[in-house]
Amino acid sequence: MLNRIGLLIIKDVKLALKGASDTGMTFVFLLLACTLFQFSIGPDQTLLIKVGGGVIWVVALLATILSLERLFITDFEDGTLEQYFLSPMSLVFFALAKAISHWLTTGLLVIISAPIIALLYSLPNEVFLPLFLSMVIGTPILSLIGTLGAALTLGAKRSGVLMPLIILPLYIPVLIFGTLVIYNVMYGHNYNSFLIVLIGLLLLSLALAPWATACALRQAIE
Repeated sequence: MLNRIGLLIIKDVKLALKGASDTGMTFVFLLLACTLFQFSIGPDQTLLIKVGGGVIWVVALLATILSLERLFITDFEDGTLEQYFLSPMSLVFFALAKAISHWLTTGLLVIISAPIIALLYSLPNEVFLPLFLSMVIGTPILSLIGTLGAALTLGAKRSGVLMPLIILPLYIPVLIFGTLVIYNVMYGHNYNSFLIVLIGLLLLSLALAPWATACALRQAIE
């Protein structure tokens, strides 16, 4: 079973690398969005530092949503999804593999971009490690929940509009606690409790999201 999951992840990552323009667009979107936030806020350096943590997480959410729309659609249209449905491999593991491949192609890019964005907003050096840790824990949650949203809207009309409406409320706890990690570091407070909450959210998402995604995929196929 692990071999099948690994092969599926490798296949999706290779397809993502072949369509390198999409990955590049995600990176460009991250930088452009942060630059636009910076222009709208103005030259006030103190204000930029205050809002920098929140901006990083908001842009991370938007970049994740941007890359979710076609997560299942190709497999759905060419019949691959039906083959997985009929194969011995459980749709739960298929959903988990899709979430992992999404994180490898999008979440890692967000993690790499986060320090660059932090530099743009002149965040202090002590923020970088907690920012990295919160992103490493938080971005897999975004991929797991996003995979569920993509499955729920699979085959629906205007899925690109419907999906954000479904998953954005579920993203709010990640946004809150991820931002609190950064702000507590900046003001000299302990941030470990917020990282623990993020770990709890990750474990909860890992336990529930693949099962819910499998149910949504099964409904879309039938």
